[in-house]
Amino acid sequence: MSISLIGASINESATLKINEMAAILKAKGEPVIHLGGGEPKTRAPIDAIVSATGYMNTGAVRYTPADGTPEMKKAIIRYTEEFYDKKIAPENVMASGGAKQSLMVALQAILNPQDEVIFPAPYWVSYPEMVKLCGAIPVPAYPEDGTFYPRLQDIEQLVTSYTKAVIINSPNNPSGAVYSEEFIAGIVEFCERKGLYLIMDDIYHRLIFDGKKPINSYNYAKDHTENSKLIVVNGVSKQYSMTGFRIGWAVANKKLIEVMTNIQGHQTSGPSSVMQKAAVGAINGVQSCVESLRMTLENNRNVMMDQLNAFEGVRAYKPDGTFYTFADFSVYGKDSTRLAHLLLDKVRVAVVPGVEFGMDGFLRLSTCGSVKEITEGIERIKWALDPNSPNELYIGNRKLTRDWI
Repeated sequence: MSISLIGASINESATLKINEMAAILKAKGEPVIHLGGGEPKTRAPIDAIVSATGYMNTGAVRYTPADGTPEMKKAIIRYTEEFYDKKIAPENVMASGGAKQSLMVALQAILNPQDEVIFPAPYWVSYPEMVKLCGAIPVPAYPEDGTFYPRLQDIEQLVTSYTKAVIINSPNNPSGAVYSEEFIAGIVEFCERKGLYLIMDDIYHRLIFDGKKPINSYNYAKDHTENSKLIVVNGVSKQYSMTGFRIGWAVANKKLIEVMTNIQGHQTSGPSSVMQKAAVGAINGVQSCVESLRMTLENNRNVMMDQLNAFEGVRAYKPDGTFYTFADFSVYGKDSTRLAHLLLDKVRVAVVPGVEFGMDGFLRLSTCGSVKEITEGIERIKWALDPNSPNELYIGNRKLTRDWI
């Protein structure tokens, strides 16, 4: 069988694979605790459900424009004015089938083969693969000081004549780090000065803890014309607990949005009309659901940190936002993939190996579940890895005996 060079270079999504494996085990009746998931457990906002249901009841569910319905674009414009203090036109907006599609289409619109795209590490698992799908080269930037917080010089020193874009994801998946205002201001100024595209992946931007506020990249941009190379990506998946609705969007200069719309039109046509109705309902509806989710996640973060801090040998870093904790388990093995498979196989706890985010020896743990799931999940992990733990563990009525340490 003949496979393209690009196709052969693309790896499977680790997060989706873990989800699949956990779902299969759960369907068999296994007592799986999913600490690997990237979706909140709370229900979608009632405003989203009512809006979508009312539209479906008309029976007139049709195709939509490639860049989104006028109603959807109005909602995005309103959202951008309210949360970014930025006035934009409909021609600056493209709705898509999730923030991931907005990112992919943006990269396809700006990249040529051999172009380079820089992003801080740890990074979302899909960034390198999306860049490679465009025939371009992903360039991870590892903070020189060993933290999860990049400095401008960490990015600057990697820029070459092939560099086309920088991707910034803050709050960050997987670390939960919120980058400093100084860094965001510096990277906006740097990219403008160098003529680089700056893609702000803001999908988690309202899920921030400890009284911190989202940092608005538009506040530091000097170029507010249609020559701006700043692209802001967002969506309803995370903050509104609407992962399955698959609606995201991009805000950029009009010419770039036109090109992105052309690409999307040939790839998938317009996003689902039903899902756009739901997204409009969420954006225009009561926003207390976002704060409620944020508070739940902050409490879950605190529980997770208490559990991990009592776990001998594990180094846990307190997240500033999102619903992930990125913890260093290397004392129990440098191979994070082996660790993740061991935990799912032996104690039925799903986690995502850190190597997929550019840092082996780490595990990404989700705080999307209940306090009980977090507590019991870490208890199982500790029993599986810590040689000082008792040799036996009960999961429900099942007695496990540890025979691998």
